Amino acid sequence: MNKFFTRAAAFFGAGALAISLTACGGGGTGDANVLTVGASPTPHAKILKYLQDSGAAEKAGITIKVQEFSDYIQPNEALKSGDLDANYYQTVPYLEEQSASRGYKFTASKGVHLEPMGIYSSKIKSLDELKDGAKIAIINDPSNQARQLNLLAANNLLQLKGMKDISVVNVKAKPAANPHGFQFTEVDGASEPALLPDVDIAVINGNFAQGGGLKPSDALTLEDPKGNPAVNVLVWRADEKDKLDAIKKLDELLHSDVTKKYIEDTWPDQSVLPAF
Repeated sequence: MNKFFTRAAAFFGAGALAISLTACGGGGTGDANVLTVGASPTPHAKILKYLQDSGAAEKAGITIKVQEFSDYIQPNEALKSGDLDANYYQTVPYLEEQSASRGYKFTASKGVHLEPMGIYSSKIKSLDELKDGAKIAIINDPSNQARQLNLLAANNLLQLKGMKDISVVNVKAKPAANPHGFQFTEVDGASEPALLPDVDIAVINGNFAQGGGLKPSDALTLEDPKGNPAVNVLVWRADEKDKLDAIKKLDELLHSDVTKKYIEDTWPDQSVLPAF
């Protein structure tokens, strides 16, 4: 069956607050050319480690120390506190939502890559088979949830036109928005792949799909990468001075041909797409 693309918006969410440190040290260092960067394990940390291990970072005059996070709240908190020099795991829509609610004063780069969100199932082969009252697993953080609901709407499964605050709560409150009476199970994004046997479909962010062993070719549909605001960006404190030069070098490296080729070679299935 041919997979087709649909359009959606926004990104990233919350999960278990587990943190694991890779590379050496935990927190910013005094060396202006050494950057401690918080990242999700894949693909973000994988990309950063490649840049360090391949010698590309050294050639650019910087050293990258990667601190991995399995959730999406702590990397911004660690950046705010100064334990990180930068982080690489989120999109501008998610950053804007978090900044509004938590008072962050951060700067974001241009998009580096996109991990296309998809609708997955272990029970049906096509969305045409989805029955009224079906069970749908969906992420529980606001910005990602809106993005996932928009993907469902783009496939004519929900009617969200005119809804300002797109959320499961509001969809449940307005029967016209959910004409098929779908039942939603809200969970943290990392748990969604494991829930596939228990639901009819799950809307899963690209990085969580990868973590659960899923490929874009497994999806019933994927969001359209063209003009998508859900590209991932490098983020740093707006008042950063001591390591700003090094951060700019890292940003340039993330937008280089070296990074683009690595992404294309490492993810030929297009589960990760360069955004530059």
